[in-house]
Amino acid sequence: MAITIPYPKFNESAPGQAANLEKVKYPQYGRVLEDFKPGEVFCHPRGVTIYPAFAVEFATTFMETNPLYTNAEFAKAHGYRDLVVSPLMVLNIALSLGVQNDSEKAIANLGYYNVCFVKPVYAGDTLRALTKVLDVKAKEGKPGIVTIRTIGLNQKNELVLQYDRKIMVAAAGKASEPTTVSGQPFPEQAEPTVEIPNATGAYPTNLTGVGTYFENFNVGDVIAHANGRTITDEHYAWTYRVMNTHPLHYDRLYSTARSGAMSGEPIVYGGLVFGWLAGLASRDTTENALADFGYTEGYHTQPAVSGDTVYAISRVLAKEEGPQGLNAGVVTFQLIGVKNIRPKEALEKFGADLFIKENNKKELGKEKIPEKIFEIERRVLIKKKA
Repeated sequence: MAITIPYPKFNESAPGQAANLEKVKYPQYGRVLEDFKPGEVFCHPRGVTIYPAFAVEFATTFMETNPLYTNAEFAKAHGYRDLVVSPLMVLNIALSLGVQNDSEKAIANLGYYNVCFVKPVYAGDTLRALTKVLDVKAKEGKPGIVTIRTIGLNQKNELVLQYDRKIMVAAAGKASEPTTVSGQPFPEQAEPTVEIPNATGAYPTNLTGVGTYFENFNVGDVIAHANGRTITDEHYAWTYRVMNTHPLHYDRLYSTARSGAMSGEPIVYGGLVFGWLAGLASRDTTENALADFGYTEGYHTQPAVSGDTVYAISRVLAKEEGPQGLNAGVVTFQLIGVKNIRPKEALEKFGADLFIKENNKKELGKEKIPEKIFEIERRVLIKKKA
């Protein structure tokens, strides 16, 4: 029950009160290397309710073509209880909620590992996230490497997402003051299971293309996706829309004051780049997907900035039968992202080297590709033809 009180009147106070500059505070967020202790759990601030309009706006902005993410009736016909939130949106929000604790002081995000979408997230669900520190490796005179595991929970405290991440973090010589709560329960799964709908095939078949069923993919196929996406300053707003607080992505004074490869114009938050690349590939690969199982290790190999145009290339790595009782199979794709060069020209210029991990190039005596910006493998459950 609400409490009603008289309006608390007040008079202007600032003119008669001199500012004491000895009492200036400079709040800092993020953690230095000394702040990470293996086994510690960070409870991330805020959380976010994903209303239907927000879910559809993400799916359309990032060019997803699977109707599960835009058409509630289509989703229900496939066994889901409502409109499904794009897994890339779920990953973006969970990662971004953790930035204030995990990586707001990080030098670099070194990769995503073992991403698993445990349960569907529906429009109207509320997501929150927690992180556990798995490992800390200090290096004499150099930044350290911190391995963390982040989980996403819905409003029922059900696990919906789990993934690991490695970040490069500088040491400061001493620990800093914490800004958020730690020591919470951490309901991870040592061996994650995946919940998928029991879709028997009684669903619309006229709302998707005819060339993206399980039978249409063959191991070894390379798909040069037709369209690119020019990123504009919209990425500033989208960074905070998915709750990412790192100033590198929207504070030009911060980004231009840095040194090294990440200095200059604000860098597009990598999760958004990933979202656009997956969306650009979706019309040719995942338009008929029933579920996105997750991703193995993947990397942002070069940054993107406003004005860059990104393109996607997919390669079919494996095919296998889906769970018993489902008219679907599992396809493993390698997703490659390039910038400011069309896929056809990239394939002609770099050939098979595009599909070699950039981290392995040095030991193979090969040069890294400056136009290549992303690489990851993903496993997708895709419908078979009726």
